[in-house]
This record gives sequence, structure tokens and C-alpha cells, in this order.
Amino acid sequence: MSGALVIEVERCKGCELCIAACPPRVLEMSREVNATGYRYPILHPGCTGCTACQLVCPDAVFEVYRLSSG
Repeated sequence: MSGALVIEVERCKGCELCIAACPPRVLEMSREVNATGYRYPILHPGCTGCTACQLVCPDAVFEVYRLSSG
């Protein structure tokens, strides 16, 4: 099973809870900042669609999609 994320960058306040919560460790904080001055998560390949990031995010930054392989 793999997953895909839509990250609402402008909604992020840079708390980094998602980084620690991500089991496959495919999120990291950007070097750039959003319009309000916060760094935001960026996704690397390997998302499993587990929803851990979505569950811990206080700002509803993530939409998680699970993708089937067939």
C-alpha cells in the first residue's frame, strides 16, 4: 500500500508534530517559509498513507490518500 499527501502549505504553523509522527520518515521541514513566515513539511517518496501526520496536525494541513497497487 502506498499513499499520497496534499499539504496545505499556507495553513501550516511549523509545529513539526508531523515530522516526529511519520512512521516511514518521509516528511521534513522546508527551508522556505509560507506567507505567514512558517516553515512547512515537504514530502519525499515512500508515503504509506498511514494518516499519522493528519491525526497529529492541529491545523488540518494534510489530506491523505491511500493508493492501491492494482
